[in-house]
Amino acid sequence: MASPMPAPMPAPPYAAPPGGAWLRSPAALARATAVLLGLVIATDLFACFADLLELDVTGDIADGAAGTDVVGRADRADTLYAAAGVSQIVALVATAVVYLCWLWRVRVNAEVFDASRHRMRRGWTIGGWFCPVVNLWFPRRIVADSWDASAPWGTRSGHTPVNAWWTLWIISLLAGRYAYTTSRNAETATELSDAARVTLFSDAIDIAAAVLAIVVVVRLTRMQERKVFSGELPAPVSG
Repeated sequence: MASPMPAPMPAPPYAAPPGGAWLRSPAALARATAVLLGLVIATDLFACFADLLELDVTGDIADGAAGTDVVGRADRADTLYAAAGVSQIVALVATAVVYLCWLWRVRVNAEVFDASRHRMRRGWTIGGWFCPVVNLWFPRRIVADSWDASAPWGTRSGHTPVNAWWTLWIISLLAGRYAYTTSRNAETATELSDAARVTLFSDAIDIAAAVLAIVVVVRLTRMQERKVFSGELPAPVSG
């Protein structure tokens, strides 16, 4: 005979969430986001392969290699380099759309759990990614606040996964922009080789950031599901 479930710890009263906030499971969106982040990782791995080919052939050209074989290798490397860039853009756009849908869902859920934990208005959940300058820290704050509100009552929630993911994301973003500028301005084989090296670094960091993004998505989703099923939902403060 199964033992009865222990009674959950009662949650403290809280200020009622803004209108339109109600609980909905983020599980399906989390799974879709994780799959698409896996696709991002796959395209980044393809890009790293293309970067290595570009780095190899431009290095040979810079060392004085010539002939039809080198020209053929350069053409193949350029073709793969361009294809990798297109595949990365397509994967990133598709992932961004689904990820933002997931983030909106968990943000609204987190308001239901504890509206007082949020330092940003709900609209910044989407807008924070597209506004210059503030997009360097607003999205991280949105995720961290949702993380705190989704943690079990009476516990201190660390932000190590969130901070690690966001740090690598910013590094990959800045490195990617630098690599793009370097590649656009490159004229010699040596400059193209340097650009490929920076691009390889950017793609490798992006892989690590995508892995940590999956960790954050899965853990935050599970935190919210556990909070719902534990019966810890608070009662709004009466007038």
